[in-house]
Parts: sequence; structure tokens; C-alpha cells
Amino acid sequence: MRYHDRCRITRTSQITSTKERKELAKLLIDTLDNQPIQSFKTGDEIAHYIEQHPPIELVDSHIDDPVEWVATQRRKRIEQLNTLTEDN
Repeated sequence: MRYHDRCRITRTSQITSTKERKELAKLLIDTLDNQPIQSFKTGDEIAHYIEQHPPIELVDSHIDDPVEWVATQRRKRIEQLNTLTEDN
């Protein structure tokens, strides 16, 4: 557990009642038995996973400039929202 998470849990436990802290402790202890075993994927497994899925179609892939691409997406979204609000 990261230091930041421990600090947040400690602060939270200080502002709750004793009964709530006991319930929290019980829940945390119960999760120890239910922790999934985390397995890390190898490069081959990741490549196999990617190959099983269809290729991703990029929106407006002809736009090379990232700033222009974002501006285009924002403009399209505004136009879409305007269309929706005009219909109502």
C-alpha cells in the first residue's frame, strides 16, 4: 500500500466513530481472504490479446497536428450538442 493511501485511510479513520472504525477493520480483514492473485502479462500474452481484437479505427486520422485534431473534435461535439438542443 502506498504512503498516500495509508495517510488517507488514517485521516478517514480519525473522523469516524469507533463503531464505524471497527466495521471498517472487519471489512478490511475480510478482504484479505478474497484478494485475487494478480498475474502480470508477458509481452507475448499482450501481443496475442491485441491480435485477437479488431483494429481500432481512429477518428479523423488524416489530421496530423494534435492541436488541430482536438479543436476539430471540440467543434464537432459542439455541433452535435447544438443539434440535440435544437431538436428539443
